[in-house]
Amino acid sequence: MENSSFEESALEQHAARKQQNHDVNVDVDVVIIGAGPSGAIAASLLHQQGKQVLVIEKQYFPRFSIGESLLPCCMQFIEQAGMLAAVEQAGFQFKNGAAFRHNDRYTTFNFTDKYTQGPGTTFQVQRGQFDKILADTAVSQGVEIRYGHSVNDINLTPALTNKNSSILSVTDESDNPYQVTAQYVLDASGFGRVLPRLLDLEKPSDLPSRSAIFTHIEDNITDPDFDRNKILISVHPTEKDIWYWLIPFSNGRCSIGVVAEPHLIEHCQGDLETQLWQLIKEEPGLNRLLSKAKVVQECATLKGYSANVSTLATNQFALLGNAGEFLDPVFSSGVTIAMQSASMAVDTLIKQLDGEAVDWQADYTEPLMLGVNTFRTYVQAWYDGRFQDVIFYDDPNPTIKQMICSILAGYAWDSSNPFVKDSERRLNMIVGLCQDQTEAS
Repeated sequence: MENSSFEESALEQHAARKQQNHDVNVDVDVVIIGAGPSGAIAASLLHQQGKQVLVIEKQYFPRFSIGESLLPCCMQFIEQAGMLAAVEQAGFQFKNGAAFRHNDRYTTFNFTDKYTQGPGTTFQVQRGQFDKILADTAVSQGVEIRYGHSVNDINLTPALTNKNSSILSVTDESDNPYQVTAQYVLDASGFGRVLPRLLDLEKPSDLPSRSAIFTHIEDNITDPDFDRNKILISVHPTEKDIWYWLIPFSNGRCSIGVVAEPHLIEHCQGDLETQLWQLIKEEPGLNRLLSKAKVVQECATLKGYSANVSTLATNQFALLGNAGEFLDPVFSSGVTIAMQSASMAVDTLIKQLDGEAVDWQADYTEPLMLGVNTFRTYVQAWYDGRFQDVIFYDDPNPTIKQMICSILAGYAWDSSNPFVKDSERRLNMIVGLCQDQTEAS
C-alpha cells in the first residue's frame, strides 16, 4: 500500500524538524495557512515581490490528496511561480484532454483545440508528490514553511498602534504555543477551512450534498484504445447523477473514484472498497477496462464536500481555493480555482502592502467569482443532464466546441468567451439547439 511510504517520509521530516528552534513570537508581512498548491503558489509570488512570508502547515508532506487531474490553465501559474521546471522534471503523466463515456457514446475534448490562448496540455499527478514539489520549490526560493504547526485562533483586531495587523495563536509539532503577527492572512487550508471555522464564515452550499469514494489502483489496463493522456469521465448507465473518474498516472496506476448523492448508492453494502467495486461493476465499460485492476491505496470517502462562505476577503484576510468555496470534482476545477485565487489575491495584496488603496470585493472577490460561477453553471447543468446532452451530442459546431473546451481546460475567467461571459443563457441556447436537431433527425 502507498500509505506506508507517505508515513515513513512524514516521520522522517517530523524527526528532523523537531531539531529546529523557532522564534517564540514572529512578525511577518503575510502568514499563509496551508502549504498546498494555493499556499505554495501564493508564498512564491509574494516572496518574488520581497515580502516576508511564513507558511503554517498542519500536516507533513508528502500526504495523500485527491484533485489529481490538473487543467492546462494551471500551468501558467506554476510557471509564474518559477516552479515549471521542477514539475516538468518529475515524470508525471502527460495530459492533453478529457474523455467522456455513457453507454455506447464516447467523446473527447482536445485541450489544444480551444478558444482561449494559453497552455493546452498539463499533467495528471499524484498529489502527495506534486504538492511536495511545489512546497519544496517555494522553500528553495527562500520561503519558510513550518510543518506540523496548527493555527488555533486568530485576533483580527489587536491593539497595535502602528499598523493594521492580526495575531494568530499557533502550536508547533510538540504542542508548544507561540504567536504570529502579520499584516495580512491568506487561508490556503483547503478542506481544513481554518478561517471559515474560526471566524464563523461557513455558509451552506447551494449544491446538493454528494459523496465520493476513491482509491488508487494498479490498473493493468490492456485495452489498446485506452488513452492514458486523458482523464476518463464515465456516466452510470441508468443514473446520470452517478459518475466515475479514472485518472491514469505515469507509473501504471490510476486514481479511480465514484461520485453520487448518498441515496443513489445506499444499496451498496460492506466496506468502502466493496462499495466502490460494486458501483464500478454497474458500469460495464469501466468494469471491463478494470477487470485486472488491483487496489494499492486504502479506499477513502468525502461526504457533503461542497462548501461556501459568507465572506471571501477583507483588508485583513482572504480565502484561497477550497478554503473559500468548493463546487464539485466533476471538471477537475479545484486546483485551478486554488491557483487562480492565489494569483489574484497576491496581485491585490501587493498593492495593499505597498500602500495603495484596494477594494477586496471589487479587486478580488468579484473577478474570482466570475470563473467560479462559470464552473458552477456547468456543474449544475452536468447533474441536471443539460450539459451531458451537449457533451455527448453527435455533431457539435466546431467553434462552440472550442469555447466549451476552453472552460473544460480551466479558462473560466476568459470573459471574451461567450460561454463564460453569459454562461447560463449561452448553455441553454446550445442545449435547445442540440435537442431540436436530435428531434429533427
